[in-house]
Amino acid sequence: MNWKQLISNKRFGLEFLHEARKEDRTEFQRDYDRLIFSAPFRRLQNKTQVFPLPGSIFVHNRLTHSLEVSCVGRSLGNEVATILLQKHPELHDSHLSEIGSIVSAACLAHDLGNPPFGHSGEKAIGTYFSEGKGLTLKPLLSAAEWEDLTHFEGNANAFRLLTHQFRGRRPGGFVMTYSTLASIVKYPFSSQLAGKKQKFGFFLSEEDDYRRIAEELGIVRLSREGEPARYARHPLVYLVEAADDICYQMMDIEDAYKLKILTLQETKDLYYRFFSPKRLAHIEEICRMVTDANEQIAYLRSSAIGVLIKECTRVFTEHEEDILAGTFEGVLIKHMEPQIREAYENCSRTAFAKIYHSKDVVDIELAGFQVISTLIDLMVEAVRHPDKAYSQLLINRISKQYDVEAPTLYGKIQAVLDYISGMTDVYALDLYRKINGNSLPAV
Repeated sequence: MNWKQLISNKRFGLEFLHEARKEDRTEFQRDYDRLIFSAPFRRLQNKTQVFPLPGSIFVHNRLTHSLEVSCVGRSLGNEVATILLQKHPELHDSHLSEIGSIVSAACLAHDLGNPPFGHSGEKAIGTYFSEGKGLTLKPLLSAAEWEDLTHFEGNANAFRLLTHQFRGRRPGGFVMTYSTLASIVKYPFSSQLAGKKQKFGFFLSEEDDYRRIAEELGIVRLSREGEPARYARHPLVYLVEAADDICYQMMDIEDAYKLKILTLQETKDLYYRFFSPKRLAHIEEICRMVTDANEQIAYLRSSAIGVLIKECTRVFTEHEEDILAGTFEGVLIKHMEPQIREAYENCSRTAFAKIYHSKDVVDIELAGFQVISTLIDLMVEAVRHPDKAYSQLLINRISKQYDVEAPTLYGKIQAVLDYISGMTDVYALDLYRKINGNSLPAV
């Protein structure tokens, strides 16, 4: 793969206007703005990140997480671009300098396809079909369609949200640039290759769209014709993924401190491990000057993020050839120097032991399973049998942009999942209560 082809400002769905637009604001910055002002992005403010959304203590939701990932992604992209332009002066007339803008926009979009209730929402959708009442639908669907449903994945759903032409909308979905779209696909293969994991990059319905983008950008195809589609990653995916991983771990540790899951000293000890003895001495001096404990933790978290950005930039630029060849294995964080990698993994181990299995987190997962499973069951039944009186009542709740009258069962189910995955936690819970008669409108 080569950078000149990989970074294209051609817009998906508006290819025929590609050469016509000449404005100061770059097309990649336009991607960012388009996402910021979109309804799906605003809805992220009421979607769980890890913890339930308490009223008394502010913790991260999907919107604040996405904004922070975008900031880290921009820093990563800008630092990588600076080094690559020094290595490749012949690329100064390319869009290489825009890597920061592309990664920043892709980071904003990376969670748009996540359903309510965090990652438990993804599991709830997949297991509804693999273990729940949805199993009865298996004989009515093709093998590839069934894999899409049982492996439902927020990343693939984000790609669908950004590219699919919903009813009444324009072709090309959000009409993003090819490079921004390619940069969010962390798992560039079909659900048929997901195996036991819940990871893949595009549904059967969007496979041709991804193929079109991959061919335009020169992304290496790893599978043969006739085999399930599998591609190498677009190189900027590694930066989007690193920004997400950095924010996920560093911010979850800070949130856990605020919720008193971790003590002040436990939190400090986790962050201290990222620094060399010389840097740590300076950091401890700053902490002695700042007496506010929350401010100390914020400073430590910020400093740890800076270390991780610098190290991931080094890994990416040193492995540039392997990344362009499609032979680089793993994530950038796994290739960091031992001390920093061990500090990161220590945060990860602590998070799994003390945070992700905490009572409040498990409770939201249990609620998510119940709410989402019930909504899918009722809505799928309604779109399959629209002539029933109760079905019509349910269908009237679904926005007209979702094609519940699609000619295939797969299309109808996708319309239901589009509707449910777009809900906020609050909306999904409210609808569940109303359907069950637990919350009635005022009379």
